Amino acid sequence: MQLKDRVTLITGGAAGIGKATAQRFAEEGATVIICDVNSDAGQAVAKELNITFHLVDITDRQAVKQWIEDVVSEHGRVDVLVNNAGVLRDGQLVKWKNGEVVGQMSEEAFDLVISVNLKGVFNCTQAVVPAMIQQEGGVILNASSVVGLDGNFGQTNYVATKAGVVGMTKVWARELGRYNIRVNAVAPGFTATEMVIQMPEKILEGMKAHTPLGRLGEPRDIANAYLFLASDEASYITGEVLRVDGGIVVGT
Repeated sequence: MQLKDRVTLITGGAAGIGKATAQRFAEEGATVIICDVNSDAGQAVAKELNITFHLVDITDRQAVKQWIEDVVSEHGRVDVLVNNAGVLRDGQLVKWKNGEVVGQMSEEAFDLVISVNLKGVFNCTQAVVPAMIQQEGGVILNASSVVGLDGNFGQTNYVATKAGVVGMTKVWARELGRYNIRVNAVAPGFTATEMVIQMPEKILEGMKAHTPLGRLGEPRDIANAYLFLASDEASYITGEVLRVDGGIVVGT
């Protein structure tokens, strides 16, 4: 019961790594509140895990502020925030064929991924920090990615956000350490979420081939990293990025 009675918020908690993290934290005694934009999936997970679900779009600053206020009003505090929510909209910066541009990443795809993966993390963290300062401590955990560290073909927008999350993590660790608030990031490799396992078998085998341990990560592998960083076992760790990637070497 490493997190007994610790009030934990998890964004994007209705599926994948978010759901696995909610389950793992609940197993360790945390009071878990998830948010998501998928109401049906969120309610189903809340019922399955006996946790609480809120319908929140993290790109909406007022909705995020209200969510945090509601949680603090009910529970009196927020001990852990896991900024897990994220989206993908892949595409090459410029696709060139036969001497001309035949495609490119759209502005809409770029803006959406920035809004969710980067600004959403900013919105949630900025909203929760005052409560953590008042209670004299807390933990903020951010979802980066190995591609945010190494880059990846066709992911200008996604890589930009995940690299940005690393930068924000380091800034916030410096700014908030004086208030006993620790801020760290986790950088997963290829992980067998619902979205990933639906990919063609050839692509999945390619992912495994680039991973020295020879398999995809499980959502629970990432959840265990979040659990460690949220726990008192990591009380002297802040401003770090923990790769959980099976030793992956990202190819071109």
